[in-house]
Amino acid sequence: MKNTRIVFWALCLFFCSAEAGEGKDCVSSSVKAAYWPSIKISLMPPASINAPLYSHILYGFAQMNNHTFKLEGEKMMADFTATVQKKNPCVKTLISINGGGSNALALALMTTNPIHRAVFIKSAIALARRHAFHGLDLDWEFPTNTTEMENLGNLFSEWRHAINLESRSSGRPPLLLTAAVYYAHTFVIYGEHRSYPTASIAKNLDWVNVMCYDYKGSWDTSATGAHAVLYDHSSNISSSYGITSWIESGLPPEKLVMGMPLYGKSWVLKSQNQTGIGAPAVAAGPKQSTSDESGIMFYSEITDFVREKHATEVFDTESVSAYSYAGELWVGYDNPDCVAAKVKFAKKRGLLGYFFWAISQDSNWTLSTTALESWDKYL
Repeated sequence: MKNTRIVFWALCLFFCSAEAGEGKDCVSSSVKAAYWPSIKISLMPPASINAPLYSHILYGFAQMNNHTFKLEGEKMMADFTATVQKKNPCVKTLISINGGGSNALALALMTTNPIHRAVFIKSAIALARRHAFHGLDLDWEFPTNTTEMENLGNLFSEWRHAINLESRSSGRPPLLLTAAVYYAHTFVIYGEHRSYPTASIAKNLDWVNVMCYDYKGSWDTSATGAHAVLYDHSSNISSSYGITSWIESGLPPEKLVMGMPLYGKSWVLKSQNQTGIGAPAVAAGPKQSTSDESGIMFYSEITDFVREKHATEVFDTESVSAYSYAGELWVGYDNPDCVAAKVKFAKKRGLLGYFFWAISQDSNWTLSTTALESWDKYL
């Protein structure tokens, strides 16, 4: 009887470890992640994801019902984790909630009320468990004032408490809890100066995904721009500034995951004789077949553009950014040189890792492979 009990508990430990991706060969001290947008499934079905390139894959997005405050969006979730783990048994999956362009007002309303927060949290945990995900990620773009930031901190605290309670009652490892955040800790958009709740984040989240991109775009058609520069000595709009601001706020570097884009921003040049960063432009670049908006080119489209149009490609070492131009079309983006330099920066600053938006936009896995190899290269 004694031996039977020992075998029983050994099996329990084995299956719990397997469920969480925490087997002997799966322990990872870093994050090498990417978001998979389910709305673009036609670009890359889950079975086509090169899962060995990543430690974590974030399913985007689950949406909150504006009336019940419960999560919705289960259509593609059922087999997601099992599908990607066929290629990489160690990869962990998270459900990302909300996303850019979603109803931020409803999210703000939910966080004002502890009852609504409890409903939201309960439904999020249940959704993750129901479909064998390893964690949850909140992408709120963005809290608009100090009150909303305080409410966000309360949400994180209650969410972590609920996750720990659920873990103890179910006997399963606690779910991961992360959030996608603005590139800088303190910022002014929508007219009000505010800061993220650092203390709550440090205590309750496993890490934050810092969105170090979209510094330039189609909202300014007067000049070209590098939208994900690592350095900008003339302003505070850069990834190095943003990451530093997070660390100076008191958040440990090992709670920071630096974002990199797998897409570029394009413009129509005013003159083909002026082709650098900041060159005069007359419009955003044309819509591409895979994008819903002007001025966006996926890295896969950029490599096609460079090859087919014999475009000139430039790597700007000062800002750590790349751009290409041919005829009147100009596009700024991250190339392998940029990714390698950014990963080196992240390692040097002691960050937990990196992530990409979005997984389907790479070109033959070039940038994802570069990031993985660079992370292992730089000590």
